[in-house]
Amino acid sequence: MSDSVATLDELISLIREFIQERNWEQYNKPSALAVSAAIEVGELLELFQWKSDNEILEAIETEEFSTALASEIADVMVYLLRICDKAGIDPTKAIIEKMRENSKKYPVEDWKGKAPSKLNRT
Repeated sequence: MSDSVATLDELISLIREFIQERNWEQYNKPSALAVSAAIEVGELLELFQWKSDNEILEAIETEEFSTALASEIADVMVYLLRICDKAGIDPTKAIIEKMRENSKKYPVEDWKGKAPSKLNRT
């Protein structure tokens, strides 16, 4: 598997192998994985805390911030892919189906250029 090109199935297999080698399967209950994913999302949010949009755009250009951002995104994705693996969910199919639902819920002609908040729903 190349470092930059891998399918979601390959990533799930890589994560599963990592877990099995360490005998961590016993700790990988869906609820524990969901809590861990939420904690990692909190760590991701910390990178943006108290920064303006301009400060974030500038920070993204730095190697230090970009590396930290990639690491936190990876942590979140690892837990989410692990939940998919444990629950028998194909993440690719789930995303495609969700985007189909979103297309129906937010038709272009009604939503182009509008933020999808509850206040301006049609």
